[in-house]
Amino acid sequence: MGRVTVREKVLRIRDGAVSERVDTLVAEEPLEIRLDGAPLSVTMRTPGHDFDLAAGFLVGEGVVAAREEVAAIRYCAGAAEDGVNTYNVLDVSLAPGVPRPDASVERNFYTTSSCGLCGKASLDAVRTKARWPVADDGLRVGADTLAQLPDRLREAQRVFDRTGGLHAAGLFTADGEPLAVREDVGRHNAVDKLVGWALHAGRLPLRGTVLVVSGRASFELAQKAWMAGVPALAAVSAPSSLAVELAAEAGMTLVGFLRGSSMNVYAGRRRVLLDGC
Repeated sequence: MGRVTVREKVLRIRDGAVSERVDTLVAEEPLEIRLDGAPLSVTMRTPGHDFDLAAGFLVGEGVVAAREEVAAIRYCAGAAEDGVNTYNVLDVSLAPGVPRPDASVERNFYTTSSCGLCGKASLDAVRTKARWPVADDGLRVGADTLAQLPDRLREAQRVFDRTGGLHAAGLFTADGEPLAVREDVGRHNAVDKLVGWALHAGRLPLRGTVLVVSGRASFELAQKAWMAGVPALAAVSAPSSLAVELAAEAGMTLVGFLRGSSMNVYAGRRRVLLDGC
């Protein structure tokens, strides 16, 4: 749709020199997700991979876990008052027999791109909804391989190169090979797009994979990883205390401050292979 970036005139000041130029900005627009016609949630996102975003969101909420549970996803025609399709409202139809989410999930509110859980119950809620155990996942990954993943993630960020304003999430094998990478103005949206891709590709649960995120490791990202069956989450920045607690509870490996050859392993250290081990 050509809406991932926009062009704006700016006044540039560099070392006392003033000039006018056109700058490329990352687009940010609301996306309303409806479930069988009923409003479910609104999030601010970068347009693109919207169907994956909606599907990944539903996986993270424990509503669906397989592509067969989603009958269809479509943009809502006539979403604007003048009848024009804005491509900012989409409806997800569940397959027959798939139960609707309970009232705690049906939260019709405005979510900013950095909102996170917005007060939603934490550990107990995830524990009761997670469909796949990750503690028994046999993933083993070398510390030297982990050290290469942020650069490989960055190399795949095509829109970031033009805007400098996007988060990224990438799925990698134990050998460091990329499976998929997604970008978005919101870090949790980038992960949802990735999980939605996996749902549509029939790859859930994501056993034997490493999820790498370009920012911090929040509780919500650890939750989404667990709900998708990912055994290892690595972030270039810090984890939150609740993210570490959830990773330990789930038996997930959590790595933070992954920068160059340096990293901190906060949980699941058995999966990280050190040189000579």
